[in-house]
Amino acid sequence: MPVVRIPTVLRKHTDGQAKVEAAGGNVREVLRQLVSDHPGVEDQLFDGDEVRGFINVYVDDEDIRYVEGLDTPVEDGAEVALMPAVAGGAGPARGPRAGRGLRA
Repeated sequence: MPVVRIPTVLRKHTDGQAKVEAAGGNVREVLRQLVSDHPGVEDQLFDGDEVRGFINVYVDDEDIRYVEGLDTPVEDGAEVALMPAVAGGAGPARGPRAGRGLRA
């Protein structure tokens, strides 16, 4: 059975579990099983029938956006990882230490 890796922010809906099993032959089926078993995940994960734009989904380290999307096949024992997108950053360095890099 596939295993879904749950990000920290969603673990409150999976009783704190970092990984849960969910049956399915493709990503859509696996995620629907996840939602069936853990209903609190649905609003965080889906916008209608699509995964929310700020959630990236990987099957065995392959981004499903570059495979077959939600129809990406999932083998028995595969890992489906849910990864919230990360944005932002520090921007360009400023000040007297700008450009000096890290020092040991």
